[in-house]
Amino acid sequence: MFKSGRFVAEELDDLRPEQIQPNGVDLTLGTVYEQVEPGFIGQDGKTVGERRELDADDDVYRLEPGGYVVQYADRVVIPEDHVGFLYPRSSLLRNSCMLDTAVWDAGYEGKGEGLLEVHHPIELEQGARIAQLVLAEAAHEGTYEGSYQRENL
Repeated sequence: MFKSGRFVAEELDDLRPEQIQPNGVDLTLGTVYEQVEPGFIGQDGKTVGERRELDADDDVYRLEPGGYVVQYADRVVIPEDHVGFLYPRSSLLRNSCMLDTAVWDAGYEGKGEGLLEVHHPIELEQGARIAQLVLAEAAHEGTYEGSYQRENL
């Protein structure tokens, strides 16, 4: 069963009232990066490619078509007995952009990241709501203890 936005909000810090939605919480844009070096994903490990932080002119990123890594401004905590799913806000989709994300395991804490696909030039302001986090109850053993735990904190 998916939880209410109010439940999700109780797990996060420093939210603006407009971030709390009926079925989840909106995450806001923190920083935008461009990957400049290759990464590696192998059977026994991974390396994230080198990135360059893009400049925001008056807190606005002016993005041309391409792929960008976005860091969310909001600290997320996924409670035990839950799993998190992050979806793009429809305003991104309506502006020819897509936000690709992955499952957020129980116990994860950090300021996560996603892949922003830009198919038409767009301007994004830091702090703008770009994604919605929803939580669902989940039966599982253990909690997240991977290399991204407490990322960007």
